[in-house]
Amino acid sequence: MFSDTALAQRIEAGEALNAAGSGESIPICGGYANFAGVGSPVTHAIGLGMNGPITEPEFDRMEEFYRSRGCAVNLDLCPHADWSLIEVLGKRGYRIVECNNVLAGPVVGSPDARARIAEADEEDGWNRTLIKGFFPPSEITAAELDIGRRMFRLEGATAWLGIANGEMAAAAAMNSRGKLALLFADSTLENFRGRGLHLALIRARLHYAAKLGCDLATASTAPGSGSQRNYERAGFRVVYTKLNMQRDWS
Repeated sequence: MFSDTALAQRIEAGEALNAAGSGESIPICGGYANFAGVGSPVTHAIGLGMNGPITEPEFDRMEEFYRSRGCAVNLDLCPHADWSLIEVLGKRGYRIVECNNVLAGPVVGSPDARARIAEADEEDGWNRTLIKGFFPPSEITAAELDIGRRMFRLEGATAWLGIANGEMAAAAAMNSRGKLALLFADSTLENFRGRGLHLALIRARLHYAAKLGCDLATASTAPGSGSQRNYERAGFRVVYTKLNMQRDWS
């Protein structure tokens, strides 16, 4: 596996389709702009500029998609995107709000008794485990529950649970696009961290992805995070870093 534009195009195309399936979306600039509510972490544009130059009129259409819905424009900038995207972002005053490492690795895993696919009637429990893992001290909001429902019901995806002491202790999800397995929504409750549940969920999903015929897996993490270390333990490596760019309307 070589970290080049072809690999980035494959990963970004899969991520863009995942985003498109989690809300209202439009194809734009070679990728998708997705809207799942103001302030939602899945309200963003992804895959832009990955298949050649973008045009300003098309970019205008993407911005209006978000402006008309009352939210800032938030997009992922892949370092392999066409330079025309970087020029437009610079002219329009976009700022960096987040960085994410994109990792890729072999589809080599193993089953684990602590990790399994969630049943349909476990949607609410999976959802609440996911949210509480990300935001431990806060009350769960209706908007957060809606985001979780979209992920649980995403076409072609499987939701996963990590079980400890008979309880739902961790959550995760996986989707496949062609032969690419996309691992996402990894979350562990505070009281159950440090027990290897996250790594168990990674390896269990990879084992399942191999059964589906996938030949490559990808995930995104915060740089230097515990999640990144667990993916590296599973054989992944960082292939590029994306910048999350935002434009706020005055």
